[in-house]
Amino acid sequence: MAAADPYILTFTAEDRTGIVAAVSGFLAERDGFILDSQQYADTETGRFFMRVAFRGAGPRFPDGLGELKEVFAPVAEQSGFDWTMVSAVDRLKTVIAVSKASHCLNDLLHRWSTGSLPIDIVAVVSNHENCRALTEWHGLSFHHLPVGADNREAQEAAILDVMDGTGAELLVLARYMQVLSSNLAARLEGRCINIHHSFLPGFKGARPYHRAHDRGVKLIGATAHYVTADLDEGPIIEQAVERVDHRASVEDLVRIGRDVEAQVLARAVGWAAERRILMNGGKTVIFR
Repeated sequence: MAAADPYILTFTAEDRTGIVAAVSGFLAERDGFILDSQQYADTETGRFFMRVAFRGAGPRFPDGLGELKEVFAPVAEQSGFDWTMVSAVDRLKTVIAVSKASHCLNDLLHRWSTGSLPIDIVAVVSNHENCRALTEWHGLSFHHLPVGADNREAQEAAILDVMDGTGAELLVLARYMQVLSSNLAARLEGRCINIHHSFLPGFKGARPYHRAHDRGVKLIGATAHYVTADLDEGPIIEQAVERVDHRASVEDLVRIGRDVEAQVLARAVGWAAERRILMNGGKTVIFR
């Protein structure tokens, strides 16, 4: 007999005793088999965070996601959960935004095409034509959406149209070298991931490798974070660094940094797809 499809429950709540027991008891009473469970209590804020992957293992298990949500809702309401429950089989529909640099896009497309990144890329949008051939080679639609001071509002509306038309839940800024408006950032709160080619909070904004070179840094890095209206200030998801020395030119830093950027962004997107990221105010909880 084939194994039942898995589901993922994530939630936050005010911390108190009995939360884990309530969830595990709910599943046990309905023949739910826990595949993975992680939790974290933030003693500074008094918030509790939990992610549970589970599947049915008997006749009492609810029939499908809709029924699961229906029977779990009273438990969540009684415990004050802010929760989501999804099928782990359904891949997160994702739109990628890119400008001229293709290294992050190419890495995501490769991981997606080989099945190692659990997302469903549904479109690529860009303010330049540079990445059209790469995108279409992978059989994906490419939307050229030029942007300037006179059409920014309309261009951002077109991005939202692409997301709405494809049912995308996530927008990934894979070196998309445009600052989103406050309105778009608010519309996509918690659904837009950016890769910044610097180890934030240092060297925010443009040309971070040049400024890092001017300062003679010994470590360079990259940061994947959620986009907010405050430039490069959104909740950090993942970071990595690479050691350099005085011999490294700006070009060396850029070359080395591209590899770090691609790896960091791929990890962040993968964690989002697997529902491993929970918001904790201006920070994130990552259940790896």
